[in-house]
Amino acid sequence: MTRVLIAEDEPRIAAFLEKGFRANGFATAIAPDGQTACDMITSQEFDLLILDLGLPKKDGWTVLEELRGQGEQLPIIILTASDSVYDTVAGLESGADDYVTKPFRFEELLARARLRLRHTRTTQGAEMRLQVGNIELDLQAHQLCVGDRQIELSAREFALAETFLRNPGRVLSHEHLLKHVWGYDYDPGSNIVNVYVGYLRKKMGNGYIETVRGIGYRFQP
Repeated sequence: MTRVLIAEDEPRIAAFLEKGFRANGFATAIAPDGQTACDMITSQEFDLLILDLGLPKKDGWTVLEELRGQGEQLPIIILTASDSVYDTVAGLESGADDYVTKPFRFEELLARARLRLRHTRTTQGAEMRLQVGNIELDLQAHQLCVGDRQIELSAREFALAETFLRNPGRVLSHEHLLKHVWGYDYDPGSNIVNVYVGYLRKKMGNGYIETVRGIGYRFQP
């Protein structure tokens, strides 16, 4: 099971993140300060770190610098109230893999976390591409190819396309897609799936994603 360490000193936010990740099949642990986060990473194995910059005892900048200075390759997503371009660039240049500002929607953070985890797994030798018929999804370049056309995808479109390519010919319900692409906090009655399937159809072309009335969708190139 994928393990996520949440380094966050605000109990309400930490509990919110823990609930969200656990609802999506992740194992979680919480570090209320920077020193605890460093100690836990040294003594335990984690697949991803959600790092708040404003931590007590040892702030997130210090944690980030120490971990990268020690050669730690753990994917790190910074979570902070600062939305300045300077801080964003500084965080990424210091070794963070992504940057999310508060306030945030959990489904966006979840999509970014999944993307970082996929990237890590592909660079460690796992599959780098999914291909079904003339459709190919490059998991590393975050790009879709339809024949000789290269198509850029948003994070959500990418997650949706990956779910379809991993299940060719299978009917996927709205609930299944909501759970695997958007996370736990979407109303099953939401039309968000229909909207994003529409986006994918426009980019891929008609004929690849079939609507199964009353159930969901089937990817069948």
